[in-house]
Amino acid sequence: MAENEKSVPISRQGTSRSMTEPGRQWDPFGSLHREMDELFNSLRSNFWQGGRGSELASTWPSVGGEVMAPAVDIAEANGQYEVTAELPGMDPEQVEVKLADGRLTIKGEKKEEKEEEKEGYYLSERRFGSFQRSFAVPEGIDPEKISAEFKNGVLKISIPKTPEAQQKEKRIEIQSR
Repeated sequence: MAENEKSVPISRQGTSRSMTEPGRQWDPFGSLHREMDELFNSLRSNFWQGGRGSELASTWPSVGGEVMAPAVDIAEANGQYEVTAELPGMDPEQVEVKLADGRLTIKGEKKEEKEEEKEGYYLSERRFGSFQRSFAVPEGIDPEKISAEFKNGVLKISIPKTPEAQQKEKRIEIQSR
């Protein structure tokens, strides 16, 4: 090298690992494919899990790689807690609601079989799936007055508070300055 020439260090930062790893062929769409897979996986899990209720303790079995989890809303109104679960396509006989050890559990299992035979083709489909969701129930509820109603694929569970628990509530006025 000439006296007035300087060497410049070469950095490999910013280059794709798949381009520089020995023995691997460069795939220009590899990272795009991975990112799209991650996007669709996150969308699928958020859809099935409903994305609601961080206080929920749930158990989700998977069916064919998909996680089944009905959307559930929990609200407090008129001296009771109201749990609403969306269970489209299910019948009341396929759903079970239990209260034990301070936990409300909603369980369901769906079995669906379809066979169709026409001239030129035969169709046979089977779908099976189950779910279970459990929620911690606060103290001060009246377990004898819990009720559940199922209509048009929506399960509504009413969990009344005891009169003592309702009296403990006090609305605090907010003052502005």
